[in-house]
Amino acid sequence: MKRFLLSLSVLLAAVALTACSQKAKWNHEQKKAMRENLRQYRDMIYLQDLTDPEFMIFTDSVTGDIEAVYPIYTSFIEMDGAQDTVDMFVVGAIVEQLDADAHNMRHIYPYRYLVAEGLLPDKLTHDQQHSFYTCLAQKVNSHFYSMEQFLLAILADTTASSQMAQFQQQCANELFDWVIEIDEVDIIPVAPSK
Repeated sequence: MKRFLLSLSVLLAAVALTACSQKAKWNHEQKKAMRENLRQYRDMIYLQDLTDPEFMIFTDSVTGDIEAVYPIYTSFIEMDGAQDTVDMFVVGAIVEQLDADAHNMRHIYPYRYLVAEGLLPDKLTHDQQHSFYTCLAQKVNSHFYSMEQFLLAILADTTASSQMAQFQQQCANELFDWVIEIDEVDIIPVAPSK
């Protein structure tokens, strides 16, 4: 009888632990809802370059990271700033994947985007583009001492005077010997006719 009661109590304790740990994990529907929420990020520059399977892996990774920090889905969804938290997890995952090397910097700042912004000329060769991205990665790596600093710079990168824009301009000037020419036009007022 003692053995039976002992076995029963051990079994009940195991069931209780399993039940509690299952509550602390997101179910399939909750994970699916988060993946659907993450689809809105598909238009971000880096994520546009991913194939559909790569994007699915990315969303699974971000969902897993969020779940690890916030194991109770309903508490996470209902908290103030939940969407801001998702933003931080997405950008953090992108930065971790990129790690500021020349090959990956092209995902954050694609060549066509830099041409449209007037930072780079059209029709650069592959070697010229690679030189630009190598220069940019070196400037990033020498300026930012941690991934956190780099992450914050990317988040704050909304103006032409940002640190990243300055790095891009410096690399373009160094590599392509660009000289900024300013045409000065004198406007001479016309004398009124009499």
